[in-house]
Amino acid sequence: MKKDFGKITFWKSISVIIAVIGLFSFYIRFSKGLGSSTHLSDFVPWGLWIGFDFIGVGLAAAGFTIAATAHIFHNHKYESIARPAILTAFIGYMMVVALLVIDLGKPENFWHPLIMWNIHSVMFEITVCVMCYSTILSIEFAPVILEKYNFPRLLKFIKSITPGAIILGVLFSTLHQSSFGSLYLIVPGKVYPLWYSSFLPVHFFISCIAAGLAMIIFEAYLCARAFGQGLNIRILSGLGKGILIVLCIEFVFKFAEIFTVGKAPLLFINASETYFFWLEILIGFVFPVWILTNPKYKVNRTGIYFAAILTISGFMLNRMNVCITSLVRSSGQSYSPSFEEIGITLFLVMAAMIAFKVVVEKFDVFEPEEALQEENKIAENGEMVLQKQHVN
Repeated sequence: MKKDFGKITFWKSISVIIAVIGLFSFYIRFSKGLGSSTHLSDFVPWGLWIGFDFIGVGLAAAGFTIAATAHIFHNHKYESIARPAILTAFIGYMMVVALLVIDLGKPENFWHPLIMWNIHSVMFEITVCVMCYSTILSIEFAPVILEKYNFPRLLKFIKSITPGAIILGVLFSTLHQSSFGSLYLIVPGKVYPLWYSSFLPVHFFISCIAAGLAMIIFEAYLCARAFGQGLNIRILSGLGKGILIVLCIEFVFKFAEIFTVGKAPLLFINASETYFFWLEILIGFVFPVWILTNPKYKVNRTGIYFAAILTISGFMLNRMNVCITSLVRSSGQSYSPSFEEIGITLFLVMAAMIAFKVVVEKFDVFEPEEALQEENKIAENGEMVLQKQHVN
């Protein structure tokens, strides 16, 4: 164990470099302020950090999606992935909260929304929902810890309130996932038309479901390679079908609106926004849908994994397009993240990955290896049959 800890590897070296850069960036941020540590301004007040907040919350959507599927709609097939989904959501929200505090001009005042309510503000609604949902996630994940350290009475109590907590979690998560899109409804003259929509809250909600499911596949694949944990192939295939359905719904909804309201000519003009929009569609829809509808790949673990990566990449590009690309032209300014913005973001991403790894190693988050192997044997036999049928 000590020998492994002291062994220098490529990823450990990268982690050390990111940690050093991140800590230096934190120092600059809190010692010299936002003006000296970021490229933000009165014309571009939101940049990489807000975009990454939107990404983090969206990727954490698997928490309420899987919890609702397994425990509210009683699709017991997905109960085995409820724990990793909830862990993903909890860590994701902690990273989002950290970035929100860092992005405040006066981070020491982060507690003000708790006592200074502004019920007419979308930001206040988001803040309350994020706080409430983070609390609910801790309740949902608490049994994992209580089982390991043997607190039977407390465990029984937590399990008794978990169904109600899950229902509230779906409610709060739905509210603030869509409310992130509502933030941009107040600036219709500034958001580029390809991304502005009166249905932006709906677009945000639908897209986060696909991204959340993709994130579970991504984690499962990496965990299986890293330390023998993972999900059975049948569940991965089921998640892939869910991603396919959601992506198709979002694609039809998006383009139906574009053609209905007369934005179609913008799809073909020579502008940077046009290229970013089509890149988003190509990466986030065309490629993953092709994989997930191809009989050769849709039941293949590697194929599903790459479809998940593409879905996540397209989702990230969409959120960055909405937060940055769509606003740059109206601001009259150019924006690129500063060294400190990138350094702090990478540091928090690395911290989130390490936290996930540590928790998975210490607690029973994934399905036991014996059950996983048995499920995979069944699934692999089915996979071989499907591939033979495709060849014939």
